[in-house]
Amino acid sequence: MTEDLKQMVVEANQALVSSGLVALTWGNVSAIDRESGLVAIKPSGVAYEELTTESIVVLNLDNEVVEGDLRASSDTKTHLEIYRNFKDVGAVVHTHSPSATAFSQAGVGLACLGTTHADHFYGEVPLARALTPEEVSSDYEHATGVSIVERFAELELNPMEVPAVLLKHHAPFTWGKNAAKAVENSIALEMCAKMALMTYQLNPDALPIPEHILNQHYLRKHGKNAYYGQG
Repeated sequence: MTEDLKQMVVEANQALVSSGLVALTWGNVSAIDRESGLVAIKPSGVAYEELTTESIVVLNLDNEVVEGDLRASSDTKTHLEIYRNFKDVGAVVHTHSPSATAFSQAGVGLACLGTTHADHFYGEVPLARALTPEEVSSDYEHATGVSIVERFAELELNPMEVPAVLLKHHAPFTWGKNAAKAVENSIALEMCAKMALMTYQLNPDALPIPEHILNQHYLRKHGKNAYYGQG
């Protein structure tokens, strides 16, 4: 069971490189087996091309290592907090992709400006607050996850309808029902952020997409009567 999970995580992490979402080791992917409650995640600081199933770290939701000799990603506690609170999430991705990270650093949520965004995210991708000095010094990565969960609760957002967040002063996280979908959402987020930056260059006063067009595009792909694709 864990071999399949670990292989999925190896392939998803390597897909970050081929998708152009990461440089150096600036990103990680994890996936969870909900039946066992085990999470497989990239080891900290290991080059993507060197990843094997043997190097992947497996933990439980209490952050206890079950398999693996390497240190898990430094972002592990953030991933675990997402899994504990967003029960439909099967995989989590963290990158520092340039355009999405620009919105995080600027402290600006990613408004839905057009139908490309609406096809993937049901409205604005929210900005989670900056962490306090106490949070940073006590348990930084756990507090990062708490800030994400807190923001979605404040906005009453369904995390599967808006499977992404921007962390103020930091970078984005995305997630999905499995590792491939979580990576796809990370790609979509970066592309939408890039298009938004270009849009604001052309028209700094650009407004979000009208609600009726947002609904049409999101629901035709994700709604109960969706008709996008082959079903």
